[in-house]
Amino acid sequence: MTHQSMTDEELLALDVPLMIRYGLMFGGAHRTALFGDGAIAAALAAERLGVLPRSVAYLGEVVRRGGTRMAAELPEPLPGGEAAALARDWLGAAAPGVRGVAEDETVARWLEAVAAVLELRVRTRGAGGGGGGPLGA
Repeated sequence: MTHQSMTDEELLALDVPLMIRYGLMFGGAHRTALFGDGAIAAALAAERLGVLPRSVAYLGEVVRRGGTRMAAELPEPLPGGEAAALARDWLGAAAPGVRGVAEDETVARWLEAVAAVLELRVRTRGAGGGGGGPLGA
């Protein structure tokens, strides 16, 4: 099953922290899944909490500048209690797999992918798009 045939609810049921761990540790198909279905699932979860795309993109820059481990220790990596907990879950899953700058860059790029999906959903919804179907179609 791919994101093109999965509903929002099915995507939300994915274990994003597990996808992060596997995507960083094993690469290949796991990395592809992380940047595909995993990014969409993360964007949906963030959207449900009212997170702005720019907040996720900014978190990506924080990871790029200071590292995943430092970002994981922030008291509020995304604004708001539930959103902060969500980001801490993502970053906490990523931190053990980060061994250097290359992995930090992968985490930053993944967060930027999440922000891009979130932005697309916000723009689509603003242009009269709906939600609930595959990719909000």
